[in-house]
Amino acid sequence: MGILNCTPDSFYEGSRKQTDDEIAARADEIVGEGGTIIDVGAYSTRPGASAVSEEEEMRRLRAALTVIRRGHEDVTLSVDTFRPTVARMAAEEYGVRIINDVTEGCPEMFREVARLGVGYVLMSVQPTVESMIANFRIEVATLKSLGVKEIMLDPGFGFGKDVIDGNYAVLRDMGKVRDEFPELPLLVGVSRKRMIWKLLGCTPQDAEALQGTMLVNLIALQHGATVLRVHDVKAAADTIKIFKSCFSHLA
Repeated sequence: MGILNCTPDSFYEGSRKQTDDEIAARADEIVGEGGTIIDVGAYSTRPGASAVSEEEEMRRLRAALTVIRRGHEDVTLSVDTFRPTVARMAAEEYGVRIINDVTEGCPEMFREVARLGVGYVLMSVQPTVESMIANFRIEVATLKSLGVKEIMLDPGFGFGKDVIDGNYAVLRDMGKVRDEFPELPLLVGVSRKRMIWKLLGCTPQDAEALQGTMLVNLIALQHGATVLRVHDVKAAADTIKIFKSCFSHLA
């Protein structure tokens, strides 16, 4: 899952794409480097980011999705939003197939996703794997009861967790989530996040942040991740290729 942010203030400068040409080039890059899903965000969730109105979020998304669809009619699109009305617009107007919600959902979003018949990324904002699993049990049961058939679980690295100790404890114990919900894909999004660059003493833009991301992604794959949400698609594709080559006998 390649990240395309049509915002001016995402934490990683390299992901900010606003003009038509920038958006088209980024979509081409994601697909060309092996991405199978483009995740489009129009509302920055970095700490301290400015709030964005629903109207502005929709304007940004419509502009970006129009450009992406023009060049990639068949690519699977995901939209990163917590607003049911934005999810509805993206699905009905642009055929977006996945809603990626960083707030652990709400009844209105659950009902809207069910009505739209799209996939849903359920991201945890809980601080520990134990509390995460407890909430996931209830939320997954609710989504299934509403008829949502495609659910991905996201441990929510960087959300509601202590930056270093909390995030790495979740990473270490992530296999428990996989074991609890073996039928559901596990999505991991750690790309260039604070848990990496703060630990390494660098910035999100530095090469060290990418190197750290590749290592954390490899650990995540070993603990059951099935989808990697990343800025650097080729590096992630290479990581997956090496992982599969090593562990293909377990498939």
